[in-house]
Amino acid sequence: MKKEANIIVNTLKAKKLRVTPQRFAVYANLLSRTDHPTAEQILTDLNKNAPTSSQATVYSALQALRQVGLVREVLLEPGISRYDANIDPHHHFRCRCCGVIEDIPWDTFESFNLQGLRPGITPERYEVIVEGVCDRC
Repeated sequence: MKKEANIIVNTLKAKKLRVTPQRFAVYANLLSRTDHPTAEQILTDLNKNAPTSSQATVYSALQALRQVGLVREVLLEPGISRYDANIDPHHHFRCRCCGVIEDIPWDTFESFNLQGLRPGITPERYEVIVEGVCDRC
């Protein structure tokens, strides 16, 4: 655990972020999960044993982590922001029955020809979102 803590501290410092207990806790929480949690889910997780974080603190930590590229915001449902510490290019699958979200490797799909977009649009990145029913449903 000490080694992982040092990695997190060094990663935050490398991105020129002040290492606060809240940023550390939020980033460590995200690194330990693959379920693409909401800020509220992270807050609940952090406050399981003893309430020490507020909703505003979690949002502030997520914004700071997102701004330096350590976390990405994932928008798979209208009005719901989810967060992912996997910043490598990848796509997502969302089960329409249970809501589970899974990463799909980037190379699952052939590359897309973005040259067919109308003139004036400059694509910067893209992501495929696959919706369907998972094998547990």
